[in-house]
Amino acid sequence: MSSNVIVIDNGGGYIKIGIGGERDPTAVVPNCTARPTAATAASKKLLIADDITTADPTSLPLRRPYDRGYLINPDLQREIWSHLFHRFPRRGLSSDLSHSSLLLTQPPFALSLSSVRRPLFELVFEDFNFRSLYVSDSPSLVHLYEASRNPNGVVSKTQCSLIVDCGFSFTHCTPVFQNFSLNYGIRRLDLGGKALTNYLKELVSYRAINVMDETLIMDDVKEKLCFVSLDVQRDLQVARKSGKDNLFRCTYVLPDGVTHTKGFVKDNDEAKRYLSLYDGVMSPETSKFQGTELAGTTDKSEDRKRKFLTENEFNLTNERFLVPEMIFRPADLGMNEAGLAECIVRSVNSCNPLLHPVLYESIILTGGSTLFPRFAQRLEKELRPLVPNDYQVKITVQEDPILGVWRGGSLLASSPEFEAMCVTKADYEELGSTRCSRRFFQ
Repeated sequence: MSSNVIVIDNGGGYIKIGIGGERDPTAVVPNCTARPTAATAASKKLLIADDITTADPTSLPLRRPYDRGYLINPDLQREIWSHLFHRFPRRGLSSDLSHSSLLLTQPPFALSLSSVRRPLFELVFEDFNFRSLYVSDSPSLVHLYEASRNPNGVVSKTQCSLIVDCGFSFTHCTPVFQNFSLNYGIRRLDLGGKALTNYLKELVSYRAINVMDETLIMDDVKEKLCFVSLDVQRDLQVARKSGKDNLFRCTYVLPDGVTHTKGFVKDNDEAKRYLSLYDGVMSPETSKFQGTELAGTTDKSEDRKRKFLTENEFNLTNERFLVPEMIFRPADLGMNEAGLAECIVRSVNSCNPLLHPVLYESIILTGGSTLFPRFAQRLEKELRPLVPNDYQVKITVQEDPILGVWRGGSLLASSPEFEAMCVTKADYEELGSTRCSRRFFQ
């Protein structure tokens, strides 16, 4: 039955689409469209989803059907889905969907909004003519996948976990018990990958070169060069140093549209020098110049190099760790938000006290923003002082945080009970979207 089920993890940044029962999705593509400007392309053909990944990313204006995690442009989403169904017919996705069911992911509480619920059901049943629909929240699918992947683990034995989903639009801390999200325990942090990219754009634009229109390029910079600091005060002191004593300085080269159409890190070895701070080993370059008279000479040569930076290059120093720092210390940047560790504690405290030790011992990280190096170590460092000493804190990062939700949906779609959980097109035509959505415990 799973061969007739299409699973869509409809994220704000990326859309993951494939056939239920398979391990990996058919496609992982941007959930947006773009139309190249006259300055960047000879053709102004509309770029949809996977077309964007191969196009020149320079000053590419993006349109997204989702904003802050909620569907705001159903027409644009229809265009993206239709493109994908026609693009991958040989991989199980067909333009004739009348005999297929759909498993769709939505953020918590999304179906409680009529402005989201009504267009979504119309899109599924009226525009694409699906046979049936099941809508699931992401945390329960992550819990299902992790429990099945490790049958002897704490999550599987207790059927309880705390899912921390750091996605594109926001971060959710969700307690899950017996495969159901405990809605009263959900805590939301209005920070995600989009906010981090915007903050990086502001920092680079103020200090080096105007990149406010370069969303895709700065996404690449963030993913390749940013990391989570385990000691922010120490790293800020290191970032103030000049020359090769500054272990965080690295150079990113912007695409020029002629010799290369994608940006890249100029020197990967230079970008990795900061690892010596965490490995406990001083790099040869740093030990050679630190505290010697040669440091002045190095500074001068570094200044000369900086003068010869082309217009397509810029340097990064403390931006590399200040951007992910938003998730842990948003108040330091003037935001009226609690940090991630405090959100986790508030989520756990809202649940039954008997669940507290199990929840702290089964924290699961998912979402693209958890891919920053040392994200889990920093979270445990922040969380440990806030948790009672007799509770164990154990944080697990999914093997692939980007695909974790989709894989859970694929597993659910292959279960024998799946069809009984769905709302059929006949149910929708008879009862309407409001009564049908109650089937999904939203």
